[in-house]
Amino acid sequence: MATIAEQAGVGIGTLYRHYPTREALLAALTLRSFQLVLQHARTAALSDEPAPAALEQFFERTIAARNQLILPLHGGPVIHDGKIVALRTEIRNLLEQVLDRGRRDRTIRPDATPIDIIITGAILAQPLPHTTDWDQLARRQASIFVAGLAATDPPLPGSRPTRARREDESVRAADLP
Repeated sequence: MATIAEQAGVGIGTLYRHYPTREALLAALTLRSFQLVLQHARTAALSDEPAPAALEQFFERTIAARNQLILPLHGGPVIHDGKIVALRTEIRNLLEQVLDRGRRDRTIRPDATPIDIIITGAILAQPLPHTTDWDQLARRQASIFVAGLAATDPPLPGSRPTRARREDESVRAADLP
C-alpha cells in the first residue's frame, strides 16, 4: 500500500482513508475496470456498424485501455460484490445484443457467445512477455478472431462457455493452496 500511495502521489493516510484494506482497493480497481469495459460494450451495442465491425471496435478499445484493467481474467482478484456482478451481467447482455444483430444478418456464427468475446478481449489486453509491438499483434489477432466469427465457418469445437462454468472454475482455483 505504501508503494501504491507513493506512485499515486498521495500520503499513506489518504490512501487508507479511502481504501482501508488492500482488498478494498482491489475491489475499487476491479469495479472501475468493469465500468470501463461496460462503456466499450455499450458503444459496440449502440453502434450502427455491422456486428463484426462493432466487435473489432470493442477489441480496439479494450487493447487501448489494457493498462487500466484490473480484472479477474487478467489475474486480478475474483470479487463477488453485487455491483461488480451487475456490471458483468450488463456487459454480457450488451455483447449478446451485438452477437444477436450479427446472427440476424448472418455475419456472425450462431454458436458464438458473449463469454467468447470476453475471454478474447482479456487475452488481447494482456501483453505477452518480451513483446515490444503488442498493440499491433493484438489488433491482428482481434481481426483474425472476428473473421473466425463469420457465419459460414463450421461449428466450433467443444461446449459453449458459460458464466456459470467460469465462476465454478474461479471458485475451484481460489480454493487451491
